[in-house]
Amino acid sequence: MDSFAPETLALAVAIAAIAGVVRGITGFGGAMVMSPPMALLLGTLTAVPVVLLLESVVAIPMLVQLRKLVRWRVIGPILGMACLFVPLGTWILLAVDPQVMRRVIAAVVIVFSLMLLAGIRYQGKQRLPTALGLGAMAGTLVGATSMGGPPVILYLLAGPDPIETTRANLTYFVGGISFAGVALLWLNGVLGVDGLILAAALAPGYYGGMVLGTRLFARFNDQRFRQFTLALMLVVATGILVA
Repeated sequence: MDSFAPETLALAVAIAAIAGVVRGITGFGGAMVMSPPMALLLGTLTAVPVVLLLESVVAIPMLVQLRKLVRWRVIGPILGMACLFVPLGTWILLAVDPQVMRRVIAAVVIVFSLMLLAGIRYQGKQRLPTALGLGAMAGTLVGATSMGGPPVILYLLAGPDPIETTRANLTYFVGGISFAGVALLWLNGVLGVDGLILAAALAPGYYGGMVLGTRLFARFNDQRFRQFTLALMLVVATGILVA
């Protein structure tokens, strides 16, 4: 499908805007909302770099806004290890058939959606070895599917931090790992001029949605934030199953 056909571009803009709203509310949900439909609409090798560009470059204002709320002791080891493992995921993306990757993207969302819906949450302490292992898993998923958030979401939502801190940690994780993914895709020749142009075309809608989502976040308490996260995962999983 032609990525720049009017009907394709209009649908992609709508998807990006909705994803921006979710990212603004949760700090993490943009790729989760965008990746499955974008992969079907544009193809995996086009969708992944575009999603990562939107999740990183366009989200910079949000990173600046939340910089004082981040707990680097918690998110730093996860992010650092994840960046080291993005190349493994990128190799998987380049080595595996695109149709298989679409199924992987769907499976990642479905598995972690069901885990959250079943009430499964990480119950251990926030230890360094756990954070490093989680980062390795998340980095591989980001490089291969553009979605490394789900395992980190499970881990951080189970922690003692208030939702403002959890959202800031997730925002910085997604932004940092997306930057790493973009760099590696560019070095491997996956990110080309067409991807840059397409990301630029989708950026205003994504940013506008993110601003709206940030304003909506003020209405959430801890319980409503967790409920929204569960509802988001359910909607994404249901959409994939229907497709």
